[in-house]
Amino acid sequence: MPEPLAYRVQKHAARRLHYDFRLEFGGVLKSWAVTRGPSLVAGERRLAVEVEDHSLDYADYEGVIAPGSYGAGVVLLWDRGTWEPDGDPGTALAAGSLVFTLHGEKLSGRWRLTRMKPRPRERHVSWLLIKSHDAVARQLSEPDILKEKPFSVATGRTVEDIGAAAA
Repeated sequence: MPEPLAYRVQKHAARRLHYDFRLEFGGVLKSWAVTRGPSLVAGERRLAVEVEDHSLDYADYEGVIAPGSYGAGVVLLWDRGTWEPDGDPGTALAAGSLVFTLHGEKLSGRWRLTRMKPRPRERHVSWLLIKSHDAVARQLSEPDILKEKPFSVATGRTVEDIGAAAA
C-alpha cells in the first residue's frame, strides 16, 4: 500500500487574508489560494486560484514570512491530514477535475477541484473547490467551520497570536 499523501490548509494573512489549500503530489505540495476559505456546505463553490507548488518541507510551517519576501505575512497551520485521489490524480488534474477524499482534523469527506475556463490576460489558473454531498457535509444554516474552528491545529494559536509573538 502506498504512503498516505499529505494534505494541509494554511490560513495566510498576506496582502489579503486567504487559505492556502495544499495536496501532496509528485513530490511537492500542489497549491491553491482559496480566497474565502473552504466550506463544509455541500455544493458551495469556493474560488481556488492555483499558485506555485511548494516544497514538502513547507507543509507544517507556521510563523511570519518577512516583508519583501514572497508570501509575506502571517501563516497559521489551520488543518492537516491526508488525502486520497479517486483514480489517477495526474490525469485528473490535467483534465481539470480532481475528485478526492480528505482525512483532516477539520475537513474530511469527499471534495472536488474543478478548473474554470481561462479568462483573457489571467495570470493564474482558477479552480473551484467544492464539498460533495456526504455524511460530513453541512447545511448552509449550520456554523461556518472557519469561524467555528479558527485556531491552529499545531499550536492552538490565532493569526493575531502568531503575529504578536513575532513582533
